[in-house]
Amino acid sequence: MSVDETMVVHPQHYTKGKIECLDYIEAWDMGFEEGCVVKYITRYKFKGTPLEDLMKAQYYLNRLIVRQEKEPSQP
Repeated sequence: MSVDETMVVHPQHYTKGKIECLDYIEAWDMGFEEGCVVKYITRYKFKGTPLEDLMKAQYYLNRLIVRQEKEPSQP
């Protein structure tokens, strides 16, 4: 089975704008939940499932909030 490499390495819904979503996430040294929120918010208009992607972003944001509430505050 042949796979379109651009859909794996540089899918169009991640490469809008001047910087790819993954590069932004890595540059800011984000954790898993943070990265997922950015990823889903960044692409929700372009992938074809806007409400689904916004709900996924909300799910990961809620997980991040719960984790933050459990951890002591960082200066």
